[in-house]
Amino acid sequence: MTTRFALSAIALAALFATGANAAERLTVTVSHTLDIARPAETIAIPWTKVNEALPQALNQQLVVKDAAGRVLPYQVTNIAPTGKDPKMIGAGYGELLFQVAFKAGEKRTTVTIEKAGATVPPFPAKAYARFVQERLDDFAWENDKLAHRTYGPALAAPAPAGSDKEVLVTSGMDIWFKRVPYPIVDRWYNIGHDHYHVDEGEGIDMYNVGPTRGAGGTGIWDGQKLFVDTNYKTWKILANGPVRTVFELHYDGWDAQGTKVSEVKRFTVDAGRYFDRIDSTFVFTGPASLNAAVGLNKRPSDKGQEVKVDFSENKKDGSLVQWVTQRSFGDFGVAVIVPSASGFAADERNGLVVAPVSSGQPLSYHVGAAWTRGSPFATQADWQRHVAEEAARLRAPVAITLAKGN
Repeated sequence: MTTRFALSAIALAALFATGANAAERLTVTVSHTLDIARPAETIAIPWTKVNEALPQALNQQLVVKDAAGRVLPYQVTNIAPTGKDPKMIGAGYGELLFQVAFKAGEKRTTVTIEKAGATVPPFPAKAYARFVQERLDDFAWENDKLAHRTYGPALAAPAPAGSDKEVLVTSGMDIWFKRVPYPIVDRWYNIGHDHYHVDEGEGIDMYNVGPTRGAGGTGIWDGQKLFVDTNYKTWKILANGPVRTVFELHYDGWDAQGTKVSEVKRFTVDAGRYFDRIDSTFVFTGPASLNAAVGLNKRPSDKGQEVKVDFSENKKDGSLVQWVTQRSFGDFGVAVIVPSASGFAADERNGLVVAPVSSGQPLSYHVGAAWTRGSPFATQADWQRHVAEEAARLRAPVAITLAKGN
């Protein structure tokens, strides 16, 4: 009841603002060229453009509406949280974020941005990340479709004599499959390991990482062997929902056949999407370039599942698509899309997509997954189609135009 009332109040405030300050409005037109549906398309407007159209706008006093007049959740990124802004121009703000959706065949939509005239309550978070110190330095993230985690220094540390501490040395990426759209990371860590490895109605942690690349871990490939880093060293959250979460994981240097390499991974996690974007920046000296590899674990299922794993490679998309059939836990798909891919490879543990990298230049790729019991993808063909559509979206980003006072 409270949420419905709050949104109604926002809509009324926007209605009055429209009549009184029609000139102070920013109209955003979003278009694209594909025939497919494009749900949950995140739109980023530089705050400088918002301030030009809406002078002295406040990030907590906006109303964003779609073409039908419905209020859209929004987020303003804060690039300088300790900065001063005496002129009220949003000096510390980065971007205004919101999402639009296109039905199949729909090519154009408009969104309006106005001052709300009152403080807007926060929107429910659909993207979230945090450092999980209480579980041996895990770092976990999720949106309304999936959850993930990877592993920190405490898990890699040797077990003290006489203790039963878990030890795992890996930079692989884990998946938690969800049945529900609401956040589960904090709930699952609270109930503990023995519960979230069983489907109790919200989903299940059934993905096996171990020393593999898991779902989208990286390494350096020399044509014969994969050289990999270990658990992340430090973390940094740059934005944390409700629409988009951005964070970085920093990895110490490791040896790749005589070349010392370090890596920073920047993750962009958007609400409503089955894929996350990862920008991996490798730093090294000596060679002009190296071949990085993005991997998928060849055997990601729990024991006793009578598993069948199928891989397919698409050179045009730079995608490696995996489908895992299981006896009793439901089937699932995993995929990586590397637009700059130069080829594919494999080692004993991982299927790999290979791409050249230069020191200090990010390698952009996307990692996604879906479970038959928690997504609309019921078959391998459904998952392959979705991966192909995701790759098409990457090749054909939406176009954005801005108009003041319309």
